[in-house]
Amino acid sequence: MTQSSPQEISLLLRACRGGDRAALDKLMPIVYDELHRRAHNYMVHERAGATLQTTALVNEAYLRLVDLKSIDWHDRAHFFAIAATFMRRILVDFARSRGYQKRGGEAIRISVDPAVLASTDANVGMVEIDEALTALSELDPRKAKVVELRYFAGMTEEETAEVLGVSRETVKRDWRLAKLWLLQRLSGGGKR
Repeated sequence: MTQSSPQEISLLLRACRGGDRAALDKLMPIVYDELHRRAHNYMVHERAGATLQTTALVNEAYLRLVDLKSIDWHDRAHFFAIAATFMRRILVDFARSRGYQKRGGEAIRISVDPAVLASTDANVGMVEIDEALTALSELDPRKAKVVELRYFAGMTEEETAEVLGVSRETVKRDWRLAKLWLLQRLSGGGKR
């Protein structure tokens, strides 16, 4: 399927909000394909042999998203921002349910792209990433949201700026500072 324009998805979301069943029928395959593409781009960094596959992640996120009847979808960016939050929660829940804790056992490891978190140790556990993001969100919620949108949803700087209602330069600055903070935290330099 060809990729739809952001405007088309936003228009379909607004029509769905108005109760247009035909718009919903057209939107769902488009959104599902986009979720799959984004999840695949994220999951490609996961270690080989991991049991959670891209399709399972997308299916679970999709089911949670379509079950949200009361959400007033603003636009495509808003939809994918919520999808990013769900994907993060699903990955963390999966890691925890499999008994993969930060210390011990066969922890699920995520190979983090050095360009994303600028880490010299590219094997970081999902639970560790979640704990670090949670700590960052207590200090600076916007920077944590920038990481979530850029890393988990694969959003561009422009899309992230649109979701957060800030400038692209603010997103660039937040992204750079958040990566440095996370690098310090994940390498043991931050408070645990």
